[in-house]
Amino acid sequence: QEKSSRLSAALFGEDCEVSHDQLYELLKYAALGKCHNATQPSWCHIYHQSHLAGVVVIVLHEMSQLHFYKFYLQFKHLRRVFRHRFSLTPSANFLASLYGERANLKPANTAQGLTSASSECIPRNSDLQCDPIIRKYGEKKRGLTSYTLTLEEQKKNYYPIKGSPGCKGYIYTECDQQRTDSSPLFGLDCEMCLTAKGNEVTRVSLVDAQGQCLLNELVKPESTVVNYRTRFSGITKKMLLPVKTRLTDIQTRLKNMLPRDAVLVGHSLNADLQALEMIHPSVIDTSLLFARNEGRRFKLKFLAKAVLGKEIQCEQKLGHDPAEDARAALELAQFFIEQGPAKVAELNLEMLLTTEKLAEVSQNKAALQPQGCRVQKQLNELPHLSKPCFLDCLQVTGQKPLLLGRQELDSSGLCQSNLSTSNKQILQRALEDVPLSTFSIIQFSLGPEYIASHILAGLCEKVRSKLTDMLTIYAGPFEENFCLKSVKKEFGRCGPIQYLTVLTETYQPYVCIQYEVLEAAQLAVESLNGAEVAGSCIKVQRPVTAAMLDCDVLIKELELDIENEGVIYVAGLKKSLTEMDLQEEFSQLKDLETLFLPKDLQSGKHRNCCFLKFQKSESAMDALEVINEWTLKGSRLRSRKALATGHLWRWIWQMKHSYGKQGVLYEKMEQLSDSEQDLRKKVKKLDQHIKKLYRSLQNNTLCVVLFPGVN
Repeated sequence: QEKSSRLSAALFGEDCEVSHDQLYELLKYAALGKCHNATQPSWCHIYHQSHLAGVVVIVLHEMSQLHFYKFYLQFKHLRRVFRHRFSLTPSANFLASLYGERANLKPANTAQGLTSASSECIPRNSDLQCDPIIRKYGEKKRGLTSYTLTLEEQKKNYYPIKGSPGCKGYIYTECDQQRTDSSPLFGLDCEMCLTAKGNEVTRVSLVDAQGQCLLNELVKPESTVVNYRTRFSGITKKMLLPVKTRLTDIQTRLKNMLPRDAVLVGHSLNADLQALEMIHPSVIDTSLLFARNEGRRFKLKFLAKAVLGKEIQCEQKLGHDPAEDARAALELAQFFIEQGPAKVAELNLEMLLTTEKLAEVSQNKAALQPQGCRVQKQLNELPHLSKPCFLDCLQVTGQKPLLLGRQELDSSGLCQSNLSTSNKQILQRALEDVPLSTFSIIQFSLGPEYIASHILAGLCEKVRSKLTDMLTIYAGPFEENFCLKSVKKEFGRCGPIQYLTVLTETYQPYVCIQYEVLEAAQLAVESLNGAEVAGSCIKVQRPVTAAMLDCDVLIKELELDIENEGVIYVAGLKKSLTEMDLQEEFSQLKDLETLFLPKDLQSGKHRNCCFLKFQKSESAMDALEVINEWTLKGSRLRSRKALATGHLWRWIWQMKHSYGKQGVLYEKMEQLSDSEQDLRKKVKKLDQHIKKLYRSLQNNTLCVVLFPGVN
């Protein structure tokens, strides 16, 4: 558990900023676990990383915290669903700092094709002893029965087992005859589509030991098809329309075709048997046969090329050919049995895979170089960092990350070209492909016309102006000779005052007060409007401008913000009170989790207000009623629901101090208004895209949305 002070700081703005290195740590560990020296992030903790279904990073290209607050009301889904928010520290190059700079490695010199490695790639005998294949099987040749999965291995790898509770209704092949080293091998592969039930078979292929295709049949799923996965399965709606064959027909045919001592061979065969709803006692799984460290697996396509010298699953073809995949898996098993573990280990598959990945990445980088993208240029100009490219790490583990976006993302050299012309196209592709990938980066963009410097300067000025108006209240009228000190004292009980001035342009005196926090201004409007202050019954209101017409709606939405759940604001504290004094005073409140006493970011002095976070929202509401009746050390307290989360509170302070003297040319404001109208619509659409994508994700998916900004 973290210390209370650390928690409070993170909640309320002192420590709500994360660096790109910290974000890199989080994503790397979430995707890789303990592979490639990935360790738990230094700033947070992921429990049960192995249970993560996937990692999805949504990048809102060239949008920043400015856009989030300017279009806060439009980001309806984003702010209601995502519970944790952090400010990102500035970065000279966002993509490079997020993924890690590519290591300056050159592929090893190899002969044509992956199967004929040069002498420097062949491992020494001492290295062979460390090879996971040798550690698992030894160096001597063995018969096929040595490579069939044991019952324990089948259970561990989620094979359907006879008598298992999860396999109720599954068909048993009844191949119970004792296996020998001369038992017949059969290659099996299925293609699946996604239905309302889950994965269902749409095509089944079975080949014999000579590679002859015995079965290659289309199957009509029982449930409604949600996604045909045509890019991978090759199956289309049109293909299945005339099909009458059902799963039960295939089960019967397979059961009749297989001899009593048959051994089934496949790549990750458990998925095929689960989809077929069949149980077979004797299997060789090539994804496990060609063993790797740390539970990783080689892909069938790579093994076919590296071991057999065959190209399968070619990108020119529409989807995979199950007969081709079944034959490849069968031939891989036959190669392993005939050549023995030592010969397979000498292929040095791990080195070949790394070489292939680096060559592939280099080709992509070279192919994309002529585009002249500024991101590519920035990547080349950066000094090489010690950490490896994040996407290279993923690819070496056998995971192919999905990257969808516009040119800037793809031409960084970190992925193959997946260019889409619109956010809608990117979304449609993401909905299809994200469920098939363990790590996805999806990039949406507003478009280049919305990132011009005068547009950003105008947005910045408008946000600064609106924040200033929200922090400002006007109070009056007062008598001619009213006591300014008593007015300042009364309004000071609502929270820390930035400045107070008397307005003399009016018939009777008014005061203009600008507070440091939103809660203080809102509390003044709620508690002092219509009250008697300095001998006058006064009206308290915010400035009336076009931008402030939706202020009440914005305040309500800030109250309901998921980050403000269970958090209340308390004002009227004496500055002599320490944090320890307040902890003691408020300790009687039920379910109090954290107390935070904010301080001026320049002077470091404590303010006359604090924030309290409760474990339950109901407890926070109960505390509000109690605190509003309290008098603490002779000072009456005032409280309300919190409005500004930690990063917003800090950002308001930065905006006021960084942009206080900046403005925008008035002749460009009219043009900005037109752009802003379009921007609102665009942002609202983006929020809907995020909503659709988020809802399509599997449970236990880590989803991160990034606003990288323009610099």
